[in-house]
Amino acid sequence: MKKREQSPILLIILLLALLGASFIGIRQTIAVKNIRTEKERAENELDGVNRLKEELAWEVDSLQKAYLDLSAENRSLKESFEASEAKWAQKIVQASNRAKNNANTQINSLRAEIQVLLTSKAELENVIGQLQAENDSLRVRTGDLERDLSIAQDEKAALAKLNQTIQDELLRMTVPSFQATAFQVEVEQRRPVATAKSSKARRILVTFDLANIPDKYRGIRPLYLVITNEQGVPISGNGIPVKSVVNGQVVELIAARARDVNITASQRLSFTHDLEDRLRPGFYRVSVFTDIGLLGAASFRLQ
Repeated sequence: MKKREQSPILLIILLLALLGASFIGIRQTIAVKNIRTEKERAENELDGVNRLKEELAWEVDSLQKAYLDLSAENRSLKESFEASEAKWAQKIVQASNRAKNNANTQINSLRAEIQVLLTSKAELENVIGQLQAENDSLRVRTGDLERDLSIAQDEKAALAKLNQTIQDELLRMTVPSFQATAFQVEVEQRRPVATAKSSKARRILVTFDLANIPDKYRGIRPLYLVITNEQGVPISGNGIPVKSVVNGQVVELIAARARDVNITASQRLSFTHDLEDRLRPGFYRVSVFTDIGLLGAASFRLQ
């Protein structure tokens, strides 16, 4: 009875054991399959990694070659650049030196030209100053000349009037056959030197000729030296009152000098009169009379 009761239990236990072994086998089979699948996937990934590694290695080799080529080219370019840079630096230095030399030369030339211009400017300013001074002087001189010209014109008119008066008197008061020729008047300083300045006039000399005098006028006759200003006023306050009969008319005179002279057919006569006082600037008239008229006359001017 007991063996019959234990058989189903054992059978059940065996069945359970078989079921458990089957389940374990199935699980192991599944696990092995999964492991194989995982191994294949891993091997595939490893193959991919190896291929990538090879590709990367090839790219690295290419990059290294390219790097080496670029490095060589870079060194060549660097050497060429350094050579060019040195060459250009040298050219720049040379150009700078030339420019500096040219600039110095131009500066020195400009300085020389500026100095010449400054010298010319100074000379021109000096000339301009001289010209301005000369212009001012010329203006003054022009004014003086215009004034002198006006005075000279007035004096010329006065002299012409005086000479006309003398000529009229010579025609009216001289005897045609008894008159002087070469009538001259000179004014001298204290020494026998001629002058036209009133401040230096000290002596008056009068000379004239008598020629071909008729017999009836020859012999001892008085001669009168008369000196007057342009208004006809005698210059001497201590003059000698005398008379001359002209064409039957008596003319009263104030003579500076009077003397008797033996009149001959021809002779040269002279008078000298020392001035008592200084004469003022102006025109003066010198006349020589005889007892029967005027022999001659002339004028002079003192400045």
